[in-house]
Formats: sequence, C-alpha cells, structure tokens
Amino acid sequence: MSVTQQQVLDSLARIKSPRGVALANANVLSAISAADGKVFFSINVDAAEARAWESVRAEAEAAVRAIPGVTTVMVALTAERKVGAAPPPPPTPSRGTPGVQPVHAHKPPQGGGSPMARQSEIPGVAAVIAVASGKGGVGKSTTALNLALGLRDLGLKVGLLDADIYGPSVPRLTGLHAKPELNAERKMIPLRRFGLAIMSIGFLVEEETAMIWRGPMVMSAVTQMLRDVEWGQLDVLVVDMPPGTGDAQLTLAQNVPLKGAVIVSTPQDLSLIDARRGLAMFKKVNVPVLGIVENMSYFQCPHCGTKSDIFGHGGAHHEAEKLGVPFLGEIPLHMAIRATSDAGTPVVDSEPDGPHAAIYRAIAGQVRDQLKGVIAAA
Repeated sequence: MSVTQQQVLDSLARIKSPRGVALANANVLSAISAADGKVFFSINVDAAEARAWESVRAEAEAAVRAIPGVTTVMVALTAERKVGAAPPPPPTPSRGTPGVQPVHAHKPPQGGGSPMARQSEIPGVAAVIAVASGKGGVGKSTTALNLALGLRDLGLKVGLLDADIYGPSVPRLTGLHAKPELNAERKMIPLRRFGLAIMSIGFLVEEETAMIWRGPMVMSAVTQMLRDVEWGQLDVLVVDMPPGTGDAQLTLAQNVPLKGAVIVSTPQDLSLIDARRGLAMFKKVNVPVLGIVENMSYFQCPHCGTKSDIFGHGGAHHEAEKLGVPFLGEIPLHMAIRATSDAGTPVVDSEPDGPHAAIYRAIAGQVRDQLKGVIAAA
C-alpha cells in the first residue's frame, strides 16, 4: 500500500504544537518524503523552544507510524537560534499558553552534564566498534566489511552497520538491495549475507537519492539504526562510519559505549593529517583506538611481482608509533580487492585462501585480541 504526503499531513493535523496549533498548520514542517512505505521529514523550530517540542516530535513519529502501509519513520527535530537572538532570559513566572512551560523553565538533570551520560548498551551486542577515516576515498567501507568477515572467520557472531548516511557503500559491496522487514515489535530485521547481520541507510532509500539532511536528521538516522534494529546476539557490531569528525561520529560515541575504533588511512601525508583528526576525536570522547590500518599501502604488479609505492609507504605505521597506538597492518592496492568489492563478493569471502584474505584475518585477530574480556572467546 502506497503512503502519500497527504496521508502524513492528515495524521499530523491531530498533533498539537506547544501553543495548541495543529502541527500541519504550524509552519514548522520540512518537505515530507513518502515512498515505498518510508516516511522522512523534520520539524524545524527555534533553538529556544527545542525542549518544549521534543514530545511533539515523538507524538508525530508515533502518529505517522500508525498509518497503514508505513514501514519506516524518521522524524528529526532541528533547532536553530535566530541570528542576533539573545540567550534565554532568567526564569520568570509565565503567563503564556496554559499547560506549557517556557523553555527556560526546563532544567537539565542535576549531577552530570556530560553527553556520554546518555550511553547505553545495545541489547544482545557485546561490543560495538567503529571503522573510521579522516577523509573519504581511502577504502574505509571495504576495510570495514572485510574486517567483519575476518572476525566472522575467527568464530565470532558479527553484525555490520553502514552509518555513512551521505554515501552508503555497503549495499553495493554486499550485493544486497532488499528492504528490511519489521518484526512484531516494529523493529527492523537486518539483512543477512556472508553470515553477517547487515543494516544500511542504503536499504531504505534509492541509490540515486541525494541525502540533503541537516545534522539532527543524520543523528536521528544513526540512532534509529542502532536502536530500532533487532540485532540479535552479536559478539561484535562493526560500524562503518562516514569520513570526518561530524554529527554521526559524535552521535555514535554519545549513544553507545564504543569498545574501540579502527582508523583507516593511506600512506600519503594528506590522508594522515586527516587520520590524526579522527584519532584525536575518539580520544577526546574516551573511545579506545584499537589501531591504524594502512590501506593502498603498495601496488604489487600481478605479472612481475614488483612492488610500487604509489602513495608512499609506511606513513601510517610511522604515525601509529608516533601516537602510541597499535599498527594493525598493510593492505595492498590490488585488482582482486577492487573487483570483488565492486561485484558484491568481498575478497575474504570469495577468495578465503588468498593472500588478501589472510591480511584481513590477521587484522581481525588483533582487534579480537584487544576485545577479549568484552566478547566471548572464540
């Protein structure tokens, strides 16, 4: 059953804003995306009123979820302070809308203002680790998938979450293009391939769709894929992060107690500069850095065996020593890794006895060893 924008607006007409105005008429809704049972939109309010609107956002999400044919709902609350706006005034008795406290009357919880206080474990998941890079184009997603497969080969139960909202690669790398189904609790059931539980924003939107989302929408999406997915019992959930040090990374760090991060870099100086930023960010939010992987470390001619250092060589190894973090290994620039990735048949699974699969498994072994005590011994 196809869901229309008008159906969404009709459901929202029953939701009242803090001032008692029907949400559909409150001039706060973004464009509504409704296709294939998936509904996305945001509620845009002034930052000074954000707390008073959070319950409205939750009501709106519940109302849309109840529409027949809706399978996925994502409603973000975006809040921007008006240019030149002064900070909220000191608390004073309110004579505003009956039953609605002014925003400045809402006090944060006492006894700890750290965003990390919101962390909670994902039921059934022993360890969540992030695979990150300071910049795009360094082979992070390919590394994340093959690392997950390497952990699988060590006897662990593994999941893979593609949190790269703006450029999800996992659907192409795994050859998966189906839509996740919902269980009785309205949680998404991850797709399965190669013995992995897999979830990606790419399963929910078309490949050509431009994800023009504000930060709060990104944070809402990452949170939903962490919390509204039935992951089952996993030893490790590998999260393929978007490049950089933005909203998605902070949302993940603030939502779940990450057991570690793997930084992927190429040997060249430009990539290493960005990798340092990623490493510094994880240290700042108290996430252990499990190590650095040097991807595209060298090119080995398939005909004569000669090695060529196209992007330089050893830079990531040197950086790991300099920063005092483990160096996990070198992955070559090789046609087999590229070709199997493009075909949706990752090299660890399609060529398990080859040299490249051995490299990924060796990296996975080092990650597994650092997680002992958290995950069940393989």
